[in-house]
Amino acid sequence: MQINPDYILSSVVNALRILRSFSAEEPEKGIRELSKSLGIGKSTVQRLMHTMAIEGFVTKVPESQKYRLGTCFLSLGTIITTNLELHREALPFMKVLVDRFSESTHIGVLDGYEVIYLHKIEASHPIRIFAHIGKYNPAHCSGCGKVLLAYKDDEFIDRFITEKGLYPYTERTITDPAAFKNHLKLVRNQGYAVGNEELGDGILSIAAPIRDYTGSVISAINVVGPKDRIKERNIPIISKELVRVANEISDNLGYFG
Repeated sequence: MQINPDYILSSVVNALRILRSFSAEEPEKGIRELSKSLGIGKSTVQRLMHTMAIEGFVTKVPESQKYRLGTCFLSLGTIITTNLELHREALPFMKVLVDRFSESTHIGVLDGYEVIYLHKIEASHPIRIFAHIGKYNPAHCSGCGKVLLAYKDDEFIDRFITEKGLYPYTERTITDPAAFKNHLKLVRNQGYAVGNEELGDGILSIAAPIRDYTGSVISAINVVGPKDRIKERNIPIISKELVRVANEISDNLGYFG
């Protein structure tokens, strides 16, 4: 890939070089030490370290007056570890779903106010279903999104409606705030969500929540395909299997509900 130098920020490059200089052998670094080893001006290092400390990427050690990596990396590392563990635990079950229902399945998580799909297994007869790995979809009208929103608190839902809005992607998209809140309560009570032509005409999506060891809903797994092939009468059968599979994945992630 050709890199355009006009898009490179030297300050970001220097900050990343500083972070990469820390190691298990050298967990603490001083301003002068970093400046000398990396060839960056001392005042520049000071400003970068101050900024990164505010954001939690580094922390100053009072005894030595040096810096070490901050706790921010613990949460980032947890996200990566969880994603890898989720993929490992979910993959066999995703294959079972595709084999049984001959439709595609995804694992989605909430990123801000949108759903991003982390994992996917395509059916043997794929169709355009508005989702691929790394794809962002609106949360309020997709099966995975509604599952993930259903387990958020009321304050988050209110912010979501106010800041993101309930844009009508089809005639069946729920756009009334009160009706949407009631719908999320239904999703939470029944333990699964159905996106019935709310994101795209002719597309039916069914999703169930996956929990981590704390009991928090961290992702959703779905079965999605054309409505004329899945058919509404099959929703109870698919949703029951999805909930079972989601519960097994949750158990494997350490959740004991």
